[in-house]
Amino acid sequence: MSEVLVVVAAGPGLGRSVALRFAREGAAVGLVARSADALDGLVAELGRTGAASVAVAAADVSDDTALRAALAELTGTLGAATAVVYNGSAYVEGPVTALPPERLRLALDVGVVGALVTVQETVPSMRAAGRGTVVLTGSVAADRASTSAPAVGVAKAALRSLARSLHKEVAGDGVRVVSVTIDGVLAGPKALDVDEIAELYWDLHTRVEPPPDLVGFPARPATRPVPG
Repeated sequence: MSEVLVVVAAGPGLGRSVALRFAREGAAVGLVARSADALDGLVAELGRTGAASVAVAAADVSDDTALRAALAELTGTLGAATAVVYNGSAYVEGPVTALPPERLRLALDVGVVGALVTVQETVPSMRAAGRGTVVLTGSVAADRASTSAPAVGVAKAALRSLARSLHKEVAGDGVRVVSVTIDGVLAGPKALDVDEIAELYWDLHTRVEPPPDLVGFPARPATRPVPG
């Protein structure tokens, strides 16, 4: 069966690496970003890498209507997704006692509601096919209290809960749902290797044994791969 990857909130870092990893296997790649023009270079790179086809749709992930339309557009062009990666996140500063409610809503809209819309638009076809993978990119911020940007942790904790609930809902339908907790930054001099994370995402999609609903990166020795 041909692979169709959809990356939501695609960008030049992790989204690029994941797209290239799947493209090397001949997958078709769909990208959702706020600005389609910003991905022109990546589209060309994916074509050179071996992607069966590439399509881009523009949408702000906090806009439900626009995101649903973008995902429908990609499905119409590439076919139903067999793998979906959701990378949406908004860095919102402000301590709990001074955090404006609308800023927390933004963090939740981008980090969680966008993921909800994405899975509602893509998981039904996976269930019908009896095959598919959803990877929701999380953060160790869900496990660590913050006085400077607690909204990030709140959103990532909610995303993890959403992943676990969906994992339970589709159990037995052949659909894999995994939240990956990233312990580190993805940009700057101390950035984690996004190519290694992309390799993990490919492995989660293709491994014979179904993955757990939550994995961490970097991996840690533990009886179960849960950060803490």
